[in-house]
Amino acid sequence: MLNQGIGSWPARRARKTPDRIAVVHEEREWTYGELYARVLRLAHALRALGVERGDRVAYLGPNHPAFLETLFASGALGAVFVPLNTRLTAGELAYNLTDSGSTVLVHAPELDGPAGAAAAEAGVRHRITVGEGDAGTLGYEGLIAGGGTEPLDEAVTASDPCMIMYTSGTTGRPKGAVLSHANIVWNSLNVLVDTDLAGDEVTLVVAPLFHTAGLNMTCLPTLLKGGRVVLLSAFDPDRVLETVERRRVTYMFGVPTMYDAMAARPRWADADLSSLRTLNCGGAPVPARTIATYLARGLAFSQGYGMTEASPGILYLDREQASAKAGSAGVPHFFTDTRVVLPDGREAAPGQRGEILVSGPNVMTGYWRRPEDTAAAFTDDGWLRTGDVVRTDGDGYAYVVDRVKDMFVSGGENVYPAEVEDAILSHPAVGECAVIGVPDPVWGEVGHAVVVLAPGAHASERDVLDHLRGRLAKYKIPKSLAFTGALPRTASGKIVKPALRSAATGRPALP
Repeated sequence: MLNQGIGSWPARRARKTPDRIAVVHEEREWTYGELYARVLRLAHALRALGVERGDRVAYLGPNHPAFLETLFASGALGAVFVPLNTRLTAGELAYNLTDSGSTVLVHAPELDGPAGAAAAEAGVRHRITVGEGDAGTLGYEGLIAGGGTEPLDEAVTASDPCMIMYTSGTTGRPKGAVLSHANIVWNSLNVLVDTDLAGDEVTLVVAPLFHTAGLNMTCLPTLLKGGRVVLLSAFDPDRVLETVERRRVTYMFGVPTMYDAMAARPRWADADLSSLRTLNCGGAPVPARTIATYLARGLAFSQGYGMTEASPGILYLDREQASAKAGSAGVPHFFTDTRVVLPDGREAAPGQRGEILVSGPNVMTGYWRRPEDTAAAFTDDGWLRTGDVVRTDGDGYAYVVDRVKDMFVSGGENVYPAEVEDAILSHPAVGECAVIGVPDPVWGEVGHAVVVLAPGAHASERDVLDHLRGRLAKYKIPKSLAFTGALPRTASGKIVKPALRSAATGRPALP
């Protein structure tokens, strides 16, 4: 095959295991042979719409087989897949569509409103509704039914871009991390090696596919190995427990709040979880109480640390070390290397805090059409700067202890204060503001805004927070807000956020 990218995976799997179940959604099952046939027809239909090599094809919707079919069909054509976060507002979606230059948007029918508004603002040429189309959109199933069946063999190399995954930055504007086909393949190989995925794997994918962990740490490695992917469109703890029992799930990924919610359900004590072999967790360290709860059921966690720019795997803590190294994010993935450096560039000794740098074939090629941001993201010798501070122990296990950047994680979602601060500053009564992440027992962290009102202006906490609704996704809106007369600043005028965190949490600022 000329196509060496992941767009060729359905064809390669169909020739090896055509009758093995590939995808399960609701009560339907698709074999690898059926998946390939649908991907092939969709690729022909997209080509008939004018999609060519290098064009961007976006997808907006919850977990659904159409997400994977669109990804693979785009890859078969040498096009670039752009997954979109369903929690974004129409304005935020329009920015991502415009920035990526997407010419096609495939979306779930229940998201017709924001999809239509965003596509119109961004000038998207074709909008395709999953299922049957309506006025102004094409029908997804109709396109597949009318697509060609002759094999495609577009010349796609491992270094060609596969997908653009948007991640916000400290400037407040989302940036598209360009992940090549090689990035995705090597990350999948890391997962296969470090988690021992098997050909009989039954992987439950309930984390959103538009997030790098749901797609690249669970779903794609399973399909590469020839296992079975069970898709759930939304997280419901009772339904997850029922699905694990009924589908005999062996592998799943979640954030700590998801696992806590499952353990809190009445059916937890009697649920048959005997099929589970691997529980992967990311987004935040697994609390000791959660580890103990699952160990009592004979289940141990595999934990990890990563970022979209690394496809995303960087560090991995296997289940054998989950208790002995509690709180650690583990050691580098098999084909990935890390360094911990002090501010002056020297290597940090065990116990010293330093920024973790990453190198490996899973690291992104750069940010979409942002050469300056790309250059700033890497050291002169090519290591990716994570912006996260870690310390290592004497065995080389890393512990994430702080952030160089101000980003915090709320319920598994990355929140970047600069973006939130920009929206708050659009309120006419706000003169200055700063947003920090503070601990939360349910979401891990939530936003807390500190606001200085403009001279002579008046506004309540509710006034300011209500101003953000419709402008920002719900998870980005701070859960609390405090007014102050002045923000603490350094001599150079920079806001001292550690002081704000100390004041908000009652904890001393980190040295």
